[in-house]
Amino acid sequence: MDFKFLLKPKDTNSPCFVEEGPSRVLLGGALQDGARLASFKLDNDQAVEYKVFVQASGVSSFDLAASWRAYRENFHPSSVRGIPDVSIDSEPRTEIETVSSVGLELDLEHYVVPAPSNSAVVYAANLTENPRSLNNSGSGSDYFSIADDIVSIDQPETEMEFNTLNPSRVYQSSKLVKSQSVGTMSNLRTEHGQRGPFVDRGVGHPRIVKCSSLKSFTTNLSLEPDTKNSFPAAAGAVAAGAIADQMLGPKEDKHLAIVMVSLPARGKTFTAAKLTRYLRWLGHNTKHFNVGKYRRLKHGASQSADFFRADNPEGIEARNEVAKLAFEDMITWMKEGGQVGIFDATNSSKQRRNMLMKLAEGRCKIIFLETICNDVDMIERNIRYKIQQSPDYAEVPDFEAGLRDFKTRVTNYEKVYETVEEGSYIKMIDMASGHGGQIQVNNISGYLPGRIVFFLMNTHLTPRPILLTRHGESQDNVRGRIGGDPALSEAGELYKQKLAKFVGKRLESERAASIWTSTLQRTILTAGPIGGFPKIQWRALDEIDAGVCDGMTYEEIKKNMPEEYESRKKDKLRYRYPRGESYLDVIQRLEPVIIELERQRAPVVVVSHQAVLRALYAYFTDRPLKEIPHIEVPLHTIIEIELGVTGVQEKRYKLMD
Repeated sequence: MDFKFLLKPKDTNSPCFVEEGPSRVLLGGALQDGARLASFKLDNDQAVEYKVFVQASGVSSFDLAASWRAYRENFHPSSVRGIPDVSIDSEPRTEIETVSSVGLELDLEHYVVPAPSNSAVVYAANLTENPRSLNNSGSGSDYFSIADDIVSIDQPETEMEFNTLNPSRVYQSSKLVKSQSVGTMSNLRTEHGQRGPFVDRGVGHPRIVKCSSLKSFTTNLSLEPDTKNSFPAAAGAVAAGAIADQMLGPKEDKHLAIVMVSLPARGKTFTAAKLTRYLRWLGHNTKHFNVGKYRRLKHGASQSADFFRADNPEGIEARNEVAKLAFEDMITWMKEGGQVGIFDATNSSKQRRNMLMKLAEGRCKIIFLETICNDVDMIERNIRYKIQQSPDYAEVPDFEAGLRDFKTRVTNYEKVYETVEEGSYIKMIDMASGHGGQIQVNNISGYLPGRIVFFLMNTHLTPRPILLTRHGESQDNVRGRIGGDPALSEAGELYKQKLAKFVGKRLESERAASIWTSTLQRTILTAGPIGGFPKIQWRALDEIDAGVCDGMTYEEIKKNMPEEYESRKKDKLRYRYPRGESYLDVIQRLEPVIIELERQRAPVVVVSHQAVLRALYAYFTDRPLKEIPHIEVPLHTIIEIELGVTGVQEKRYKLMD
């Protein structure tokens, strides 16, 4: 092995000094030229010499990579050390104005580029599941949405040779089953009926648990059809919570139905869509079933307010019929692997809710989610938006006539409305504005219901933009190396100044905003010139941890670690770098970021990294988990996500190539 010695001053953060002269040679644990003194040239041109020796012992390639990473961090210390986690500059940095090449058009529309997703306003109910029971083909082939591939329904059995521990000493339970997550434990059975734990470190790389009493054999991995689809495609707390609930809870608790309850125009469908997006992003196979969509397909879209009267038996029968169809479709989907169904309808009477509870007996657990809004102005805005976007009024040319009809429909519902007092329920009272309100919870237990309550406590309808951008180009971007903590390149230095001008222009009319960065210097430097807003460093926003591959190029990984390279290529979502992270791990640590972004009522600028922004972008745009590692998030581009009552809209600005 060729190497040079490093000289590091004691008890200081000064950089190391590299030995002068030719590289030394370590062969078989012995230094070939051990008599030569080590000479070091200091910053003041002073030269010092030391007698050196090597005590060598065998180390793994992982330890060598870790030592190399430690050297790089010491030799190139971060230029942002000492900057507090929360800081604020009252004015933009003056260095912006001194660079003549940092021009920015006053019209920000000049920088708009096409967004890959459809950013047009879409009525939320139109994005829900297509009715299977009303499909003429009867096969349901058009039933599944883009979220179907979140959880694989049928997985082939895999034959694998591995070692097991002595079954008399460990894990006698026969109920350990395979999880969709990486790094969880499965129950494996030998040809003689013995069982042992198997821990999966990542795709294609099982880590075998070793013991003094090992026995090698071949087995087939197979799961019971009733349980193999019940777990989320997730890691960490989500996987652990799901496993605990599935193993210890009643059979019907393996499937959860969130049944919406509300008067029209109270944000019910918007809340259902938002909750669906959140649960899908966490890895739970979730679908949104809108009864209104069934009604329009079964009975037509142009039903007048009389159809919704409580004294119209034909209308009541027709509405109950489509509610049953939608509920049965949801149950059928759950039997095929679905985990959480959002049942979206007014469900405003005890009679209707009792009907649904009887349909759910022994099949799924029901939690009622009631949204109550007493804000007259907000209700009026929601009603007007519904007249403009709902298919119910697409063929009504007179806006005022449609408005009168819908208000009459609401009055019909109000006459018979009964608030939820039965079963398990969550009540959101005046929570839409994000100012105060209250949430009431009854008979709620379990990991997933608890996460749902926590999420709902932090959501609102206040419109505000969220700006997502990667750091400016870094020195490692130029070299093609992953990870690390490098400084910015010349192009990155230019982008950070353009970004500061863009943010100042885009948010000049906002009373408040905040700038979020990771703890790595390339994002802190990129956000540095932005003035007037608080800057907050989040460890959760750090780039995906490449473990022992940190600082390498993909070509180096392919050459030196071909099995790791192929494993990552096979499944980028679940692949975990040795001693590092997978995309599923990143999603888990980003959940607090998502909750806080939902809770914020002012604009937020997030300066982070490619893998992290892919995961955040997928949440807001409801992209399937398997697409996250392949989402395009280019350098020097700003992705603006607009949140509000109309849903999520996207706009992209490219400031430089």
